[in-house]
Amino acid sequence: MPEMTGGQALIRSMHREGAEVIFGLPGVQMYHALDPILDEPGMRFISVRHEQATAYMADGFTRAGGGTGTAMVVPGPGLLNASAAIGTAYAASSPILVVSGQVQKDLIGKDVGILHEVNDQMDAIRPVTKAAYRVLDAAGVPGVVHEAFRQLRTGRPRPVEIEIPPETLSEVADIDLLEPGDYRRDAASDADVERAARALAEAKNPIVWAGGGVISSGASEALLRVAEHLQAPVMTTHEGKGAIPDSHYLSMGTLKSRADDFRNHLSHHDVFLAVGTRFATAMLTHDAQIVQIDVDADEIGRNYPDNTLGVLGDAKGTLEKLADALADAVPPDTPAGAPGDARGAREKRPAARAAAVPPAESKRELLGKLRAARFGSLRLEPLDSYMNAVRAAIPPDGIFVAGMTQLGYYSRLFYPVEQPGTYLNSSYFGNLGFAWPTALGAKAAQPERAVVCVSGDGGFLFNSQELATAVQYGINAVCVVFNDNAFGNVMRDQEDRFGGRLVGSQLHNPDFVKLAEAYGARGLRVETPAALEQALRSAIASDDAPTLIEVPFGPVPSPL
Repeated sequence: MPEMTGGQALIRSMHREGAEVIFGLPGVQMYHALDPILDEPGMRFISVRHEQATAYMADGFTRAGGGTGTAMVVPGPGLLNASAAIGTAYAASSPILVVSGQVQKDLIGKDVGILHEVNDQMDAIRPVTKAAYRVLDAAGVPGVVHEAFRQLRTGRPRPVEIEIPPETLSEVADIDLLEPGDYRRDAASDADVERAARALAEAKNPIVWAGGGVISSGASEALLRVAEHLQAPVMTTHEGKGAIPDSHYLSMGTLKSRADDFRNHLSHHDVFLAVGTRFATAMLTHDAQIVQIDVDADEIGRNYPDNTLGVLGDAKGTLEKLADALADAVPPDTPAGAPGDARGAREKRPAARAAAVPPAESKRELLGKLRAARFGSLRLEPLDSYMNAVRAAIPPDGIFVAGMTQLGYYSRLFYPVEQPGTYLNSSYFGNLGFAWPTALGAKAAQPERAVVCVSGDGGFLFNSQELATAVQYGINAVCVVFNDNAFGNVMRDQEDRFGGRLVGSQLHNPDFVKLAEAYGARGLRVETPAALEQALRSAIASDDAPTLIEVPFGPVPSPL
């Protein structure tokens, strides 16, 4: 067995499993994990200015297709500072690896007040991780890393944490490194797929509900094949935007909120194909058959236990099998060759839906009118003009990160997405401060592509210090800060619901242009949608420095 430290075993094992970039903040308990990075060709360490940014950047890196994003932090306050961002990755089913230090081995659990001690920090991090491990012996490091990556790459993708005391990292031992795993997510069983195909073939008016699992599985092409066979409209969750191109005639976008009038239209659909989603946002008020495809058995039937046909498997493989099965699906008691025999012909429709599903051109016209009427009634100015400016400036493969701000909320409906993995949000965690560091992680993963985030002034100042990180490492993302000198949604609610009694919602801000320039970034201020589009195009084209674009922005109607 080769002799090495636990820290060397950690870095070498992570690199073997494919980790190439670590977002971290150095600290005393992690010295023996940091030093081996210099000796591992292909490994890169990006030092941030706050631990919260480590996990946000790892999340953006992962979701932008860079591989497994990794965050490295000291124990106690370091891990707790990162926990909000880890929670976002958990909510968005983003498989990031978190490597945390620990206090000295003999003091774990003693609660004596040693530096950075939290007793017990694993209890604090478990609710926002898929798995958490503590390794106490150097020889055990490769096995724990191997198991962590197995968890990251099989089943539902979510964060995994490993914590290691300093003595374990510095300990020298004879250690065998392990070969990387050959991981895969299996498709559903043939029997489950056949049952799903039968239910969909018999449906009179099916609809597809696509979530973030379609994106993470790379299942967009297979989803579109199924939807086109069924001639079924496709709704997406906010995390599922891009699962189908928004320009496709079957795309019906996302729901606005609980108050979206389009919910009334859902009662016309008798079968829902829910893929890679908890299906929580549908809030159905009528009896309908739900065919739910999910890689996580715990999610199947979570919200509709009585009328869900569960199909347990990875979205991509399962949808590919389902598309094949639908091509051969025949309603019960339909003789071969009889009306409704759809065997071998995707363009044919089963008899059970023949009267309900018009030809493709009629369907295209029908859904086009429905979508136009729906979205036309929801658009708001000046949000719409600014949203159009942002969309016009970003290339089709550019990555857009939607912060928790007015335009970010508005983008859930009105930012058209044509390619999967190009729209990132904070899912149900809804974190202020998410957008800028997540955009930096995405840009680190895809340096040749445009990466733009939108943030409010309040949210941006959660992590504005990462301008320094962006400049130091040449991570040339663009952040558009819409500045209303307030927590805008809170202030509007206080004005509308509490008679204008404002508590804590008004803000004093710096000069954002000067702030950016002080860090060495490019700072601009624009005041119209046309000027914003021009500034964005220029920043994306030059791509030679991180750019902050401030947009003074007055009170607007609620995009919610």
